[in-house]
Amino acid sequence: MDTDMDVDVPMQDVATTTTTTQLLSDDEEHSITPTSQETTSKIIDLSRTKSSVPLNLNDSNINQLDAWIEKLSNCEFLSEDDVERLCKMAVDVIQFEENVKPIQVPVTICGDIHGQFHDLMELFKIGGPCPDNNYLFMGDYVDRGYYSVETVSFLVAMKIRYPNRITILRGNHESRQITQVYRFYDECLRKYGSANVWKMFTDLFDYFPITALVDNKIFCLHGGLSPMIETIDQVRELDRIQEVPHEGPMCDLLWSDPDDRGGWGISPRGAGFTFGQDISEQFNHTNGLDLIARAHQLVMDGYSWSHPNNVVTIFSAPNYCYRCGNQAAIMEVDENHNKQFLQYDPSVRPGAPTVSRKTPDYFL
Repeated sequence: MDTDMDVDVPMQDVATTTTTTQLLSDDEEHSITPTSQETTSKIIDLSRTKSSVPLNLNDSNINQLDAWIEKLSNCEFLSEDDVERLCKMAVDVIQFEENVKPIQVPVTICGDIHGQFHDLMELFKIGGPCPDNNYLFMGDYVDRGYYSVETVSFLVAMKIRYPNRITILRGNHESRQITQVYRFYDECLRKYGSANVWKMFTDLFDYFPITALVDNKIFCLHGGLSPMIETIDQVRELDRIQEVPHEGPMCDLLWSDPDDRGGWGISPRGAGFTFGQDISEQFNHTNGLDLIARAHQLVMDGYSWSHPNNVVTIFSAPNYCYRCGNQAAIMEVDENHNKQFLQYDPSVRPGAPTVSRKTPDYFL
């Protein structure tokens, strides 16, 4: 396992953080803590859109979604009114999904995207178009990158358009507190002039499923295991429709990491835990699993095995933060549960220099 981690500010410390974003890079924007006036100027209560049956797409809805997807595929963000419509439609789809979303093979499993929209488009080129292929994304669509609005809008629009062909789980960055520090709030404010779109999306994030189960054999989630969760049935019983808590099983599922040391450990992230090979082996045995697939950590080759081969980390943001030089990967699982990793380098962003993984001579 690569030791480099996407170490985020602990959730309980976000509200008092003032200098964290200065540490990310020289060109990183300073975070802006939203004022009460900004966050209440236009409250979009997504709970009003809840219904007793899933959204039934009619021709008008399909045409609208296709138009949005085409616009977003060109890295053009939607209007505020369209985002409001998009989020309300999404609730009508996602609210009916279980905490443990059942997935059938074949499926392509993806890790963190982090607002790197052009690399998301490269991912679909490498893995094949949706809905021709079945996709499972394991969270962290926003923050860090420059195009979080376009990235999350595109994936949500695709989810509504093809609800049985794409699954989007919640990551630790799909949170009100974290997005105030790591760029998404600032990006919404810059692109729309207010926090309204940020409010709409963070309200929507509460509805995202937190785990998925591929053919009852591969348990997929963003972070890792929890000392309070021994069985997958316990995950099914959680109340997920809330802001990610500071502690507890839902927090752990989105924040924990595998570790070389055995047992449970204190996480350097300040949230969740580290867990050893003994923990993952016992969880897999208890639940009849072959594998835990998760994201959440930067790994230089795009994927990395742990414990050994009980846990796999998948990271799908190449050249993370536009400076790490890592490859990205996705994992294809076929009808016979054979696994193939597809690695890829960053797509060229307009006006961006090409980044090489080769260490410059002056570092040698």
